[in-house]
Amino acid sequence: MPVGIVRTGSHLPPGVVDNAMVAEWSGASREWTSERTGIEERRYAAPGVATSDLATAAALDVLGADRSAWPRVDTIVVATSTGDQPQPATAAIAQDKLGLHGVPAFDVNAVCSGFLFGLNVARGLVEQQDGHGAALLIAADMYSRIMNRADRKTVALFGDGAGAALLAPVPDGYGIHAVRLVTDGGLSSLVGVPAGGTAKALDPRAWEAGEHLFTMDGRGVRDYVLTTLPKLVTEVLQESGLGLDDIDRVVFHQANTRLLEQCVRELGLDPARVPMTAPVYGNTGAASIPITLHDSHLKSPLRRGERVLLAGVGGGMTAGAAVMTWY
Repeated sequence: MPVGIVRTGSHLPPGVVDNAMVAEWSGASREWTSERTGIEERRYAAPGVATSDLATAAALDVLGADRSAWPRVDTIVVATSTGDQPQPATAAIAQDKLGLHGVPAFDVNAVCSGFLFGLNVARGLVEQQDGHGAALLIAADMYSRIMNRADRKTVALFGDGAGAALLAPVPDGYGIHAVRLVTDGGLSSLVGVPAGGTAKALDPRAWEAGEHLFTMDGRGVRDYVLTTLPKLVTEVLQESGLGLDDIDRVVFHQANTRLLEQCVRELGLDPARVPMTAPVYGNTGAASIPITLHDSHLKSPLRRGERVLLAGVGGGMTAGAAVMTWY
């Protein structure tokens, strides 16, 4: 039996960081940030809030307030590159906060592509259940904790948030038709946090040098997006037997508004079919695709039979695309 997304949810922390605040930190004018990124504000979690808290809130938005009405959940997958701590998995912490004790829970880290990688993993796990049960897929990131606030090219882009989806069996003809994933590890230096792992200890020298903070080669990432994303979109559409004209809604990873606009132009897409949350939430990492899917659904509910394309690029470098028919 096919597997599809049957529910969506999200959570954005209440703290708004506008371009005036970014200007104070980085020295970049509000006009520069608006013009170069198309992002006007982003959300930051309050001190003391962890990634697992965002993940739990998004999961509760999917599952609902009435615990007695929750569907059976057989697996929890959390896509994140900014977990609560190096170990254990943030999924284990979120599982405990949700009270879903005993349910297998683990993390997937493909940076901003994490939701798409997690989608394929969760899909496979549900397929093994012989038409029963469901998987809870959560994507949560908190980039505010690893931002170099003096670096205008990154602090202008990123925010915090979480999105979630419930995957379950759906009738034939619906659900996920195709997923394409790729990793180009030779480009892993384009995005990362240099220190804090086994390759480079987070010692006083590394801390002083700011190597515990996020870095990105913006030009290199942009070039990778513009060459890799169209290729993956073409491949996943071919695998699903569809063309771009057959797709009703295209949800991209919200890297930044200007890059998204360029992707839309180069693919020849109607902007009306491409929802965007980057202007108000910024780049929320792995969470940006499910946040944008849920936001779009709230504004214009997904119809049964609607065809949806999801696609994005993340550090690693990683990229993914998926095509589904909504049930």
